Amino acid sequence: MNVLYTTTAHAVGDGRNGHVRSEDGILDTEMRIPKDMGGPGGAPNPEMLFAAGYAACFHSALKVVGRQDRVNVDGTEVVASVAIGTLDNGGFGLAVDLKVSVPNVDRPTAEKLVARAHEICPYSNATRGNIPVTLTVD
Repeated sequence: MNVLYTTTAHAVGDGRNGHVRSEDGILDTEMRIPKDMGGPGGAPNPEMLFAAGYAACFHSALKVVGRQDRVNVDGTEVVASVAIGTLDNGGFGLAVDLKVSVPNVDRPTAEKLVARAHEICPYSNATRGNIPVTLTVD
């Protein structure tokens, strides 16, 4: 891999009920276990940050393939839902659902763009074969 960018974050405290800070200080926040998992809520959690990162990254990939194909990708949106749950082996796992809106093209073109974006998106490449990722074109 030809590295284009590296970032570093530091976690302290009690893990999911701790604090994270990026090396440059741009991200600097408390973390809390969500109420749905028995925590106090009221602050970001790892799944929330993963969902935000995946949605933004996938949207960028969609814009790239749209430009490559000279397709109007104005007004596109990506909504990423990240679920956490228990696995049969006692560990924890994630699942992702990406809902993609491509309003200015016909459905077959939108589906083709979304499939291609899924091939080039770094988050999609990192998760492929590791966690289920569902793509839905609205």
